[in-house]
Amino acid sequence: MGCFWQFTFATLTSRRSNVNAYPLRNILFVLLIVALAISACGPAAAVPTATPTAPPATPTQAPPRKLVLMSHDSFNASEEVIAEFEQANNAKVEFLKAGDAGKALNQAILSKNNPLADVFFGVDNTFFSRAIDADIFEAYQPKGLENITDTFKLDPRFRLTPIDWGDVCLNYDKRYFEQKGLQPPTTLEDLVKPEYKGLLVVENPATSSPGLAFLLTTVAHFGPDKYLDFWKALRENDVTITEGWEDAYYGQFSGGSGSQGDKPIVVSYATSPPAEVYFSEGKLTEPPTAAVIGDDTCFRQIEFAGILKGTKNRDLAEKFMDFLISTRFQEDVPLQMFVFPVNREARLPEVFVKFAQIAPKPAQLSPEEIGANRDKWIEAWTDTMLH
Repeated sequence: MGCFWQFTFATLTSRRSNVNAYPLRNILFVLLIVALAISACGPAAAVPTATPTAPPATPTQAPPRKLVLMSHDSFNASEEVIAEFEQANNAKVEFLKAGDAGKALNQAILSKNNPLADVFFGVDNTFFSRAIDADIFEAYQPKGLENITDTFKLDPRFRLTPIDWGDVCLNYDKRYFEQKGLQPPTTLEDLVKPEYKGLLVVENPATSSPGLAFLLTTVAHFGPDKYLDFWKALRENDVTITEGWEDAYYGQFSGGSGSQGDKPIVVSYATSPPAEVYFSEGKLTEPPTAAVIGDDTCFRQIEFAGILKGTKNRDLAEKFMDFLISTRFQEDVPLQMFVFPVNREARLPEVFVKFAQIAPKPAQLSPEEIGANRDKWIEAWTDTMLH
C-alpha cells in the first residue's frame, strides 16, 4: 500500500493543474500505469515455512507403586527412614497392623490364598515353626546377610530373615530394694522365697508375647516335667498375673516412669531401663529400673520378616527386604522398637551403649521344640494358674 500511495500521489499531483488538457486516451494510459504499479507493489509470493512443532514432552514419572507391610502393633519406624525407601524406589509403603504377634500371624495364615500384604514383619522364634509350616513365605536372600550373625539365621532357605532381637527378663524397681535393704533376685529360684512374696507381676502367656517368653524360660530352666512345680510355688508366693505387658508394667509395677502399681518385680525387657531414660527427655540420667540377666533367667526373642506368597510386587518386596537389614534401617530400630539390630555394622544409640543389658546365657529352646509343645505348655499353665 505504501508504494501505491507514493506513486499515485506523485503522478496525480504533477498533473493536477493540467488534467483538463489531457485527452481521454492519456487518462486511460495513466490508469493503466497505476494498475501496473499496484501489481508490482503487491505482496510478495508466500514463502513456504515449516509447521511449528510442539516442544518434546517432558517424561512423566510413573505413579508410585504401593507396598503393603503387615505387622504386629508394636512395629515402628521413623517417617524419614521410610520416606528414603519410598523416594529411592518410587514406592508408597502402607502399614497394616494386625494385633499382637500371634494374632497378626494367624491373619496372614488365614488369608494365604489372597494375601493382605506383600511383606510380613513380626514372626518371632516362639511362632517361627508355625509360620514355616504354614508355607506362606517365599524364599529370598536379601543383600547384606553377611553382616548378620549366623546364630540369628534360623531358616537356611531364608523364607524368614532376622531383623532384630532382644531379651525378655525380669525388671526390678531399684529404689524399692534400696529402701527395703533387700537384695534384688538374681535367679528364678529366688522368686519363690518368702522375702519375695507378693512382689512379682507376670503376663499371661496365652495373651502376651513377654508372658510366653517367660513361660518358655521356665520350661528351659526347670525342664518340661518340672516347670509347673515352679509355677505352683509362684502361685503360693502370691504372684500377680495380667493379660498384657502394658497392664503389668504401667498398672502393677512400681518402678517405671508413670507406673501406678506396687509390685517391684515385673517381666519386661532388658531394654526397658534405657527406654526409661530416653523417654524421660533429660529428666533422668540413669534408669530407675534394672534387668535380671543371670543364667537362664531371660529368653532371647528374634524377630523376622518375609515376603508373602502371592505378592504382585515381588521385585519391590525384595528391595524392601534388602532395606530392612540395611544399616540405615537397622540404626533406626533401637529407638523405635527398643530392640537390638541384627546388622553388626549398625551403630547403637548412646542410651543403649550406656544402659542396655544383654543376657550372657539366655534360656535356650529350639523353634522346633517350641512349635511342637507351645500350645500344650500354655494349656497346662492355664490349668495350673487360672483354674
